[in-house]
Amino acid sequence: MKGLRSLYIQVGIGLVLFILFAVLINNLSINLIRTNLNFSFKWLYRPASFALAEHPLPYSPSDSYAWALFIGWLNSLKVIFISLIISTLIGFITGIARTGRNPLLKIIAASYITLIRQTPLLLQLMFWYFVGFLSIKGTLIFPNERILVLSNQGIKIFGDINLTAEYSSLVIGLTVFTGAYIAEVVRGGINSVPRGQWEAFRSVGLNENSGVLKIIIPQALPAILPGLTSQYLNLAKNSTLAIAVGYADIYAISDTIINQTGRAIEGFILLLLSFLFLNLIISLMMDFFNEIITKYQKV
Repeated sequence: MKGLRSLYIQVGIGLVLFILFAVLINNLSINLIRTNLNFSFKWLYRPASFALAEHPLPYSPSDSYAWALFIGWLNSLKVIFISLIISTLIGFITGIARTGRNPLLKIIAASYITLIRQTPLLLQLMFWYFVGFLSIKGTLIFPNERILVLSNQGIKIFGDINLTAEYSSLVIGLTVFTGAYIAEVVRGGINSVPRGQWEAFRSVGLNENSGVLKIIIPQALPAILPGLTSQYLNLAKNSTLAIAVGYADIYAISDTIINQTGRAIEGFILLLLSFLFLNLIISLMMDFFNEIITKYQKV
């Protein structure tokens, strides 16, 4: 009886989902007919007719909508992967400091985590853009003009690398925000390691830093990786807030294209597929890394 009841429940749930999907498709078809718009992607080959402030590859307004979307996707990748690297460093350093013996570092780390986690990301991005960059009068040089120059136009590094204010504020905002959440993931993973392991490396004469890096962190990684993967995926999705600071990521460009063409359905489908593909890449990379860690620990 239990098996039959379970089968009925599954069939019922599947039927409800099918009906909901059919209703959505029907409403979509009716709305397309009412607006005299056929479901099509031919508009992707029409000229975009708008400029982009940042483009890693050559771009002009005469290029197609498809090329503009690709440029936006590359701009998103520039933000996401740099932010992933820096936020991971911030998160691990802060998480380790949060569990260490130094009381000053623990207070600083706890204050940073509390402050960042209690304020919205959008507010933080606006702060970095309007207060961190646009409010600068003139140019600030740290420590000399050959290494780092900060102005309301952005950041110049080593005299050759120019980062716009929009890109810089977005990367800083995402890394600072995500780093606080990664720090808590790292702290939880470290705390999951038995206290006997701490006593073991101390008893053989290893100092605190070497013991944490060589003994504790490798054992904590299996507990850290699932939460770390979630934060990476959140960072990728949070990058769509780039539109708030005027950065031309794929979401901002899609929004412009939808307003010009009226192709909201096709535009959102392309946007969803782009982020689905990106998140699948991140998930596969983390799964691969997890397998390596698991094999290493078995050896």
